[in-house]
Amino acid sequence: MNIRLVARQLGLLTVVLSIMLLGIWIWSFALTLMGDDAEHQAHGPFLITALIGFSIGGILWFVLRGGHAPIGRRESLLLVGTSWLIGAALSALPFLLWAYFSGNAQQNHPFGNFINCYFEAMSGLTTTGSTVLSDIEALPRSILLWRSLIQWLGGLGIVVLFVAVLPTLGVGGKKLFRVEAPGPDPEGVRPQIRDTARVLWFIYLGLTAAEILCLKFIGGISWFDSICHTFTTLATGGFSTLNASIGEYNATVQWIITVFMIAAGINFALYFALLRRRIRPVFRDTEFRFYLFLITISAIVIITTLMASGAPIVLTSQTEGMYDTVPATLPNAIQYGLFTTVACQTTTGFCTADFNHWPFIAKVFLLTLMFVGGSAGSTTGGIKVARIWISIKVMISELERVFRPQVVRPLKVGHTVIDNDLKLATITYVFGIVLIFALGAVLIMVFEQWHNPAANIDFTTASTASIATLFNIGPGLEKVGAVCNFGWFSGYSKVLMCLLMAVGRLEVFAIIVLLSPRFWRGD
Repeated sequence: MNIRLVARQLGLLTVVLSIMLLGIWIWSFALTLMGDDAEHQAHGPFLITALIGFSIGGILWFVLRGGHAPIGRRESLLLVGTSWLIGAALSALPFLLWAYFSGNAQQNHPFGNFINCYFEAMSGLTTTGSTVLSDIEALPRSILLWRSLIQWLGGLGIVVLFVAVLPTLGVGGKKLFRVEAPGPDPEGVRPQIRDTARVLWFIYLGLTAAEILCLKFIGGISWFDSICHTFTTLATGGFSTLNASIGEYNATVQWIITVFMIAAGINFALYFALLRRRIRPVFRDTEFRFYLFLITISAIVIITTLMASGAPIVLTSQTEGMYDTVPATLPNAIQYGLFTTVACQTTTGFCTADFNHWPFIAKVFLLTLMFVGGSAGSTTGGIKVARIWISIKVMISELERVFRPQVVRPLKVGHTVIDNDLKLATITYVFGIVLIFALGAVLIMVFEQWHNPAANIDFTTASTASIATLFNIGPGLEKVGAVCNFGWFSGYSKVLMCLLMAVGRLEVFAIIVLLSPRFWRGD
């Protein structure tokens, strides 16, 4: 294995992140000069972290320069896996340094602990959206922007950005893209993989600009909040600048974000087809139709159960320390039911209502959507709609073979024939991810019983915490619900959940394979 090549590319990763950090420092320093007192202790940590990143990246690149050996499969897996682990460590430093520079570390602020900072950064880069913070609005604007920016970068993946802008990866770029791009079988929308990555980023930038303008001029919120929430909407990440998340905003803002969450959950290759004026293939796409079908049916069921229960809908916003409520009328049920359905289906994790108080059937549907996730080739987490559809087709096919063994017919999804390798890969992935979820839930229970017994954790909390982190959703149920946070977990559980986030974001195998001795021996 060419470790030198991997280390050199990791050096470039730190340089790319350092450039972003330097940009945040310039903006924070400008705010300080304009009299923003909260930024006095915030701009320094960004400069220090950027200098550390430039130093590490520069040393690695200079010492290991020379040679243009192609990057192989093992190097691709190692680079992608370590990129997220190291990127999260660098991204966490501004949080930690700000806590110490501002004196908040001495007051037991969550960011006074590196594990908490790493959890927050990993949650950002993997677009999970789980947070250790209880008072988000107390943070300086530069810290809030950095939280949103790392989610936006993680949306299509730092490694895809590498493939788009760095020519040094050569033919290995395609191997990197296939490891990083979410979904069962990423297909290039252009013949060259660098062109593919660039097209995806141009589409991503176009959607970003569109949502910022909609939130600012139609929703009527500030430029800062428009930018931050756009970053975390299109990344399907869910970090907000407000304690009440999107529940703090009016219905117009909520509807705009709902539309763009749905857009972010669609396979980006379909946008490329639209750019080429190929409309018919988009609406004939099986996964796209199944994705919209799941949202529609789930929303109808959830809206119906909200109205049938008759109980007021508990919101995430507060008035004088008490959570606000609205009656479960049809307009309110549609507004809050659809928003929450889309937020869970796309694994964005934004909240406008506390669904812990919703009827049992509604919570069952929401949990199911968390497992499913969005489309392959989108920024969402979860198993992916394509894999669910393939799994259903495989089960139907096997069922038919029980009573009609003589019939042999190809398994198709739309007009595409699914070969045996893809069927096996899909079933293996679904089985593996469910097994990891169950193991994660059990380990969280064990860690909390041993190291944090005062928390009195229940299995619903532990299992949905595992779901929320592994499938990159953000909130769960009970003690990790819409109005809760993850700061009370023990350090052991947080480290485990950081690993679950990385495993889920890279779709299991890119991280798990690093634990195999054969991977390192090169057998």
